[in-house]
Amino acid sequence: MAGPGVTDAVQWFREQSAGAPAALRDRAERYLQRQSPDAPRATALAAAAREALAATLAHPGDRAVALDLLAADALVTLALKASAGEDPEGLGRFARELGSGVR
Repeated sequence: MAGPGVTDAVQWFREQSAGAPAALRDRAERYLQRQSPDAPRATALAAAAREALAATLAHPGDRAVALDLLAADALVTLALKASAGEDPEGLGRFARELGSGVR
């Protein structure tokens, strides 16, 4: 069950990332919690991934942001998984838009 303030995307993320290291889950969830609570799951995950990647790129060469890069990777992977579950026919379009930053 989701608690107060926990969106569908956050709840789904928690279920999907249950086996990941706690530090990675926490960092990725921090980005996800910043997204619109009304956004579809895949859209929220994609937006969180872009935010995590932007944080990484803002500090090139700084090893301290390695966790942000790993969070971006995990969020992209889960955004694609969510998209495949929500709209299998539109997965290719979603992936192209995610790669181009359209979403």
